[in-house]
Amino acid sequence: MKNTGIGNYRWVICALLFFATTINYVDRQIIGLLKPTLELEFGWTETDYANIVTVFAACYALGYIIFGNFIDRIGSKLGYSISIIVWSVAAMLHAAVKSTFGFGVVRGLLGLGEAGNFPAAVKAVAEWFPKKERALATGIFNSGTSIGAVAAPLMVPWLLGAYGWQEAFIITGALGFVWLIFWWLLYEIPSRHKKITRQEFDYIHSDHDAATSATAGSIRWSKLLGLRQTWVFIVGKVLTDPIWWFFLFWLPSYFSTMFNLDLKKPSLHLAVVYTATTFGSIGGGYLSSYLIKRGWPVLKARKTTLLIVAFTVLPIILARFATDIWVAVGIISLAAAAHQAWSANIFTIVSDLVPKRAVSSVVGVGGMAGSIGSTLFPLLVGTLLDYYKAADNIGAGYNILFIICGCAYMLAWLIIHWLTTRMKPIDPSLLTE
Repeated sequence: MKNTGIGNYRWVICALLFFATTINYVDRQIIGLLKPTLELEFGWTETDYANIVTVFAACYALGYIIFGNFIDRIGSKLGYSISIIVWSVAAMLHAAVKSTFGFGVVRGLLGLGEAGNFPAAVKAVAEWFPKKERALATGIFNSGTSIGAVAAPLMVPWLLGAYGWQEAFIITGALGFVWLIFWWLLYEIPSRHKKITRQEFDYIHSDHDAATSATAGSIRWSKLLGLRQTWVFIVGKVLTDPIWWFFLFWLPSYFSTMFNLDLKKPSLHLAVVYTATTFGSIGGGYLSSYLIKRGWPVLKARKTTLLIVAFTVLPIILARFATDIWVAVGIISLAAAAHQAWSANIFTIVSDLVPKRAVSSVVGVGGMAGSIGSTLFPLLVGTLLDYYKAADNIGAGYNILFIICGCAYMLAWLIIHWLTTRMKPIDPSLLTE
């Protein structure tokens, strides 16, 4: 990111995307940290909580497909703004609900709004970065998921103790409106931005698809679903998104149940896990970008990085043997960091293989698929944990889940490898109405 004489305003855009993603994950993560308090307040079972997570995931899936197409139509600036307004209002409304059903409703609205974050952010990266920098830029903004997940365990217990659970939702939800001010002041597409230099503009548009990629318009799902390039992203999301959601929504409960971690106090253990994911996100983005700059073909660099990541997740299967909380933290941190490295590259593959004008639509379709998987997986998690809790052996339930986590990425990579044999970027003319 050093100044090479061409200008660095694109990294200001990357910073905006990073902070939005951080806020997105603070608002998402807070319910997992307040789970023990809310269980007492509303009498939730594991299945009740799983159903609330499922509602969020289902609406998140719907939001992905809505915002993916919508953002390609109206642009990343307005689309991102609408998304963050919806999710921030929904986050604050959690403080007003009085029932389990009410939580389901506001979590659904939160999921609907939060779904716009990644289609808008990935599109903005495609608009502002050449291919050789996109994975690094994506890794940086995607590390906001990690920072948000780190900030939440440190901030939310303090807010809970100082003010109460309602105020925790209100304060964290209001952060989105602060970000929105900076977004409107600082963001515009490169061709309309007054602060970008001609050298930086030419550098951003140095890829061969620049001339045709900015064309606006809607693209039919039928055309996208008929392309292998779309299915690369779908597979990469549907098999791994549920694992990340398990890390988000059940790790606090796992450490509380298995190691008696007090979730009413700031949690260093959870902070370590989610801090590791920051290094995974940026490191995964850096690795594939480095390989490309060394002359590797773009797709080979992405796939090699994804394969390394898939191997890195496998040790989580050994978490079942951990009897010390810090051993468990180490094993799970490695897997969670690997997921974020996977995420940085699987998002970037979209902008590698499809024209810029279709990026949000493909992210929307694949994100919806990933969210459908994330909708179904919590049902398995809740049922499994309730079953083994009744048998007074809840650890066995977590052991099964860790085995699933360990195998998911390798399976996804094998399918992606098969799909991408002799694959080339999409010809923009194939997407013409």
